[in-house]
Amino acid sequence: MRMFDRLSKSGERTGGDQPNARFMGDLSGAFADLGTFLPLVIGLLVLGPFDPTGLMIGFGLFAILTGLIYRLPVPVQPMKLVAALAIAGGLTAETMMASGLLLGLALLILGGTGLIDRMHRLIPRTVLAGLQLALGLHLLHASIGLAKEAPGIGLLAFGLLLLLLMTPFRSLVCLLLLTAGIAWSLTLGDGTMPALDLALHLPGIGLPSFEGFSEAAVTVFWPQLALTVTNAVLLTSVLAVEYFPKTGPRAGPRQLALTSGGLNLLLAPIGAMPMCHGAGGLAAQVHQGARSGLAPIAFGTVCLALGLLAGPLSLDLLLLVPLPVIAVLLGYAGLHLMASRPLLQADWTCRGIIASIALVSLAFDMVAGLAAGLVFELIRSQISSLRKPIV
Repeated sequence: MRMFDRLSKSGERTGGDQPNARFMGDLSGAFADLGTFLPLVIGLLVLGPFDPTGLMIGFGLFAILTGLIYRLPVPVQPMKLVAALAIAGGLTAETMMASGLLLGLALLILGGTGLIDRMHRLIPRTVLAGLQLALGLHLLHASIGLAKEAPGIGLLAFGLLLLLLMTPFRSLVCLLLLTAGIAWSLTLGDGTMPALDLALHLPGIGLPSFEGFSEAAVTVFWPQLALTVTNAVLLTSVLAVEYFPKTGPRAGPRQLALTSGGLNLLLAPIGAMPMCHGAGGLAAQVHQGARSGLAPIAFGTVCLALGLLAGPLSLDLLLLVPLPVIAVLLGYAGLHLMASRPLLQADWTCRGIIASIALVSLAFDMVAGLAAGLVFELIRSQISSLRKPIV
């Protein structure tokens, strides 16, 4: 893991001292989270009745505003449970819009009342470390699944990543991999450049019916809210402070809940899907060189341009990125999450709890892992109190 450790330090101590190096690192890191973004967005647009224009414009505005607010490489991701249900045919466009509005309102309440900060203080760091390990393992497993589409190309992409990490171009790893992947897709693969008739595309605006809200509340609201609070708010805030000790606190739990909530309420009516931040995306962007808000702004600018100028053809352009390249970026982020300092420096009793939480999370989900972790920590504290000598 020494090769990966080069990029695992705090963003305030790495990334080079030259402005050009920091700029290129932000530009490369801006697209390091495509391993999460592309499979879900492509699945939505291929299998569901969703408008690419509103979807891409929503991501663009959310990411640009996130970069301006935090001035850190805080990522923007699709809410995974909502996306999975929509891809499986369980959500209509109206229900997905209602989900975004309900989840946005709930996050605003949690952030505005300060309840999210209280939750953060009550949950032991060991439990969050276990959830972080589970997320890293999940990303690694997902990357292996994506690479099965073309294992040979995946191995070549992984070899290129390792090679680039040993060169002065390591801050451009993500951009170079994407460029190589698209070039391969256009020349040797099945990809063809769509005939673009660029024009201004604007999304429609609407609100869901009462039935849409009812279906969203029953099918997706509670489990997605629990996952968002755990991964997109609490874990992301922990990693922000770990990577950026001085400036990371500006991305605290309350702030992340407020931005996620407010922007979902604002963007859901134009057809944007429910979006959030994410610990895996933060790890991916930082370890590909991102150090400032320029990274989400660059990502958002590309998404906004695709939505406004390409509109329905956005899907054809996204399909030019080969899945094996996405798999390598996803696996790289997973390895960094698993090699986090709190995980490596924990004592043996904490490591046992961390591993148990990760196993429960992988077997069921992050919510079950959170509940199990709280029980494990309660048992451990009771045992520790029994061992103390009576004075």
